[in-house]
Amino acid sequence: MNLSNLIEAIRPIRISGQVAMPTEINSIHYRAQDVKPGGLFTAIPGFRADGHDFIAEALSKGAAAIVSQKPVKGNAVMIEVENSRKALAAVSARFYGNPSEKLNIIGITGTNGKTTTTYLIESILANAGFNVGVIGTINYRYAGNTFQNPVTTPESTDLQQILAQMLAAGITHVVMEVSSHAIDLFRMEHCWLDIGVFVNLSQDHLDYHGDMNTYWQCKKRLFTDNLAAGPKQGRTLSVINCNDPKGLELVRSICIQSLTIGHADTNKIRYRHLKLGLNGMTCEILTPKGNFELQSTLVGKHNLENILCAVGVGIAINIAPNTIKTGIGEVTGVPGRLEPIPNSIGRFVYVDYAHTPDALENVLSALTALSSGKMICVFGCGGDRDKSKRPQMGEIAAGICDRIIITSDNPRTEKPDEIILQILEGVKRSSLAAYDFLNPTKDFEQKGYWIEPDRRQAIRAAIEASRPGDTILIAGKGHETYQIIGNKVTPFDDRQEARIAMADLADSLWEAQMGDRRR
Repeated sequence: MNLSNLIEAIRPIRISGQVAMPTEINSIHYRAQDVKPGGLFTAIPGFRADGHDFIAEALSKGAAAIVSQKPVKGNAVMIEVENSRKALAAVSARFYGNPSEKLNIIGITGTNGKTTTTYLIESILANAGFNVGVIGTINYRYAGNTFQNPVTTPESTDLQQILAQMLAAGITHVVMEVSSHAIDLFRMEHCWLDIGVFVNLSQDHLDYHGDMNTYWQCKKRLFTDNLAAGPKQGRTLSVINCNDPKGLELVRSICIQSLTIGHADTNKIRYRHLKLGLNGMTCEILTPKGNFELQSTLVGKHNLENILCAVGVGIAINIAPNTIKTGIGEVTGVPGRLEPIPNSIGRFVYVDYAHTPDALENVLSALTALSSGKMICVFGCGGDRDKSKRPQMGEIAAGICDRIIITSDNPRTEKPDEIILQILEGVKRSSLAAYDFLNPTKDFEQKGYWIEPDRRQAIRAAIEASRPGDTILIAGKGHETYQIIGNKVTPFDDRQEARIAMADLADSLWEAQMGDRRR
């Protein structure tokens, strides 16, 4: 694409360098090491490094044009802008042919439940005969292909490229998770949504946003800015969870048409006759297009809200209620979201991504209400992240569980022991006793906690200390297959570790049983 065409997409402060020369741009980059001859490099300020410091490297690799938000010089067309992140989004959308304008895009935002909701919507749309692509925390996928996704919502250049690839592959509808970071860092600029979904809001990412109001105002921008502007203006819709107080506030503050969901009769999509169990839920779903009986294997009332949001999207797209019902019924589970780990030793073991106070409380409350045995939880808190939620999560776990094992969860550059001490501040507000780790079966009838920084050993200890009928929640990492300690990423999967520990326990129980028989 000719550079002049790309420049039309932004508002440069000034242009210098080889301006008179006709310049053909072959690629768009924001990482200097990836620049190819004839490419355009946009220097963006990052959290650990500033792209402006790598302009010389980009030029050495053959960059034909540089976009920056500082005055710089070089042997190329130099384009200075007010905000290089916004400029990156604009030139990327133009370079890839503005794919979002040709796709039907559903964006889901909120603190918890985004991933599960994308799986539900994907299934509903597929059952309605649409070709669906998904961009989310676990991966991005379309047309039978699945790719790793390092962040929930990709950088604007990557996002526009993925959308263009989906469009070329015949995708008609894209379901995507939209993180607050993506909104704040302008990754969603020029990615125009048709439907915006608000699932909920609770504490998270305060290490980045600073306070809850800033976090909330950022989330709102998806509805007040993206859905209310752009080429789709006037025909966009929102689906909003009004069980959440912020959902009610959002409905009152936006000018676009909304489908509200929740338990109150005032909501357009609601439920009645709910029955919950460890095998899922049943209820009747009421919608403006007709009612249907729901059966889902997803566990917990928080998942009902995710289901209602997905129903809202189906109704917004005029999908028949029976098709919506079928789509929901086909989602038997979501990786790392209350994912059950089958075993032969009579334990109910689940792995879940819950890493916020609200998510941990929702999952533990759901399991406790449905369990007959003891409730045991293994969890930690991530390093280099919001520290204020650590005592909150400790207090929540201590208030609900019979036993908790406090461990590491991606400590990154923080010391695991220091993170655990901050979790303990909340645990100690309860009456839980401190167990002797060397004898975790001691005083099992008394509620208590113990500390094991080694996550593998913590999972094993929880399983070994359990009894038939007990429920074990391994929380925090969910689908992740790694552990970040320092700056090193090590393979680690909670699900696999739980399977190994349960198999070992099954073997030891069998050996003990055979020994008794021999005696």
